[in-house]
Amino acid sequence: MQSPERRIALVTGAGTGIGREVALALMRDGFTVVLAGRRREPLVLVAKEGNAFGAEALPVTADISDPVSVKSLFSRVTKTFGRLDLLVNNAGISSPAVPLEDLTFDDWNKAISINLTGAFLCTQEAFRIMKAQSPRGGRIINNGSIAATAPRPHAAAYAAAKSAITGLTKAASLEGRAFDIACGQIDVGNAATGRTERMKTGVLQADGSIAVEPTMDAVHVGRTVAYMAGLPLDANIPYLTVMATRMPFIGRG
Repeated sequence: MQSPERRIALVTGAGTGIGREVALALMRDGFTVVLAGRRREPLVLVAKEGNAFGAEALPVTADISDPVSVKSLFSRVTKTFGRLDLLVNNAGISSPAVPLEDLTFDDWNKAISINLTGAFLCTQEAFRIMKAQSPRGGRIINNGSIAATAPRPHAAAYAAAKSAITGLTKAASLEGRAFDIACGQIDVGNAATGRTERMKTGVLQADGSIAVEPTMDAVHVGRTVAYMAGLPLDANIPYLTVMATRMPFIGRG
């Protein structure tokens, strides 16, 4: 299947961290990118960075945990561009690093709502667009985590949500393939963002010790997602891990 000349991508959580690097990498590869996030100011800055090297971006404020906001976001995409070729479900949050029994119901719900339900709602809307548009189809890339298979201590809500993202990826891949919708997942380990600053001073390990952990530049995540996004729709990477080489993951626990 031939892709349209103008490729439209939507990246959630695009204002900072991994989302920012993904959006910029996609723009460098020629995508027009809809930048979605809760705060407009960071989105505008990312759009300006893309504009500086000739790329086009549209900042749109949205709360992906709110079904009404999600519908409004995707309606904006179709009204502005008429199609959607790529959805990157990136937006997510951490939960307080406390023992499982001390995690509040509100903190549990917030982590599940943003990390999992938000990705589900966005995937639903993307399916509706990608099934109906011409040329038909598109690609969805979910930001999973190595925490889905090797969780850190005191991260029950995050690990549960990311494990469920893997299930969502599988279900979307299965249901999408009859409609030329490819779905894959990237699991990231220790990309250097605001969330990993604490690793410079040490984080809790499975054996109860505190250890400093190596990180990697988040730009490598952006480049990897751009590679996945650049494949033709008859090829897919279902699961891929990109991580800091020397982080304690293989053999963790």
